[in-house]
Amino acid sequence: MISNSSTTMNFNSIIINIVLLSIISCNLIQQSLSLQYSNTNNEEQKSNGKYFPMLMPDVRPMQPETYLCTAFKMSRYEHEFIVEYLPNATKQTAHHILIYGCQIPGYYERDTPRAVWDCGEMTFANNHNHNHNNNQDGYDSDELDFFPRGPVCKGESQIVYSWAMDAPALKLPKGVGFKVGHGSDINYLVLQVHYAHVHRFRNGDTDHSGITLRMLPQDTQEIDRLAGVLLLATGGMIQSHSLDYFDSACRMNENIIIHPFAFRTHTHKLGKVVTGYRIDRNNNHQWQLIGKGNPQLPQMFYPIHEKISIRPGDMVVARCTMYNNQSHPVQIGSTGDDEMCNFYIMYYVERMDHNLKKKICFTVGPPNFYWETILQVPRQVTEETEKFP
Repeated sequence: MISNSSTTMNFNSIIINIVLLSIISCNLIQQSLSLQYSNTNNEEQKSNGKYFPMLMPDVRPMQPETYLCTAFKMSRYEHEFIVEYLPNATKQTAHHILIYGCQIPGYYERDTPRAVWDCGEMTFANNHNHNHNNNQDGYDSDELDFFPRGPVCKGESQIVYSWAMDAPALKLPKGVGFKVGHGSDINYLVLQVHYAHVHRFRNGDTDHSGITLRMLPQDTQEIDRLAGVLLLATGGMIQSHSLDYFDSACRMNENIIIHPFAFRTHTHKLGKVVTGYRIDRNNNHQWQLIGKGNPQLPQMFYPIHEKISIRPGDMVVARCTMYNNQSHPVQIGSTGDDEMCNFYIMYYVERMDHNLKKKICFTVGPPNFYWETILQVPRQVTEETEKFP
């Protein structure tokens, strides 16, 4: 005969076991769901990539025509691919923004990973004298902020993105990416922001302009072509009340074929039209238009719709047509009162080991260099470079 107390104890034990089993079962289900959710997130993150903000750390530049840089270290242990650029800037604050790839940044502080330095070409003395003489912005010398000075990069540098004039986001073609980090020649990305006007900062405002990158990991199966940027630029000077051409030209001598997919133009106020061409070494030196743009419109990377392949021995050339209606000459320089003539070619290569080693094509510009110095320029090309879009 079983006692009531024994029956009660057995019943209680059964209840406790049922409760424990329920708790364990719930935990297992929850862990399973959590694992599935985590895996889903990992797959989504792997597919979409990560977003990497490259922003100024609330800087307050006090000098007009200030160029500020800050560096971002890439991974030493794995590489990644940049596939999209998302601007976080307006033309009211930033005249233009560049992202450089460096092996070593031009300045760094061991305990300050977000160090900011003055990476402009002008010396402080020149800027101070310019501001003092013109007194355009009313700055006193004791009001000026002093940033440590240095180049953008120590050693070689390459441009991987440029932005100006409220240009929208740029997404690279499918399968194309900029390789950065381990195994590449880019250990750091350096953000450079050109602040042409700084009135708002006198009221205490700060700035965090920059670019957010979307990046894919090294084990992605989505990238099979490497991206690069070739910059065509000039020096030179334009006389007062005159129209002139700022021409660049280089022969492609590396044993690599590049496929341009986007172009960007950049001048300051005097630029009317910028054109870039490929000159075919084999097809009777035929000129093929790469891109043409009005540099006074948003200075974004515009897509190249025609299929173009630039091969060893071909030439790449660019022309900035400028008109100076001022009463004084204007030279190429870094400030808004100077000029610039830049034509950017964004391209990909059908390989994953490397792209062009030569990143910049530079010529001295007018009055010492024109296309006609070394080339026979077809009349229709000259006419095309004079037609303002």
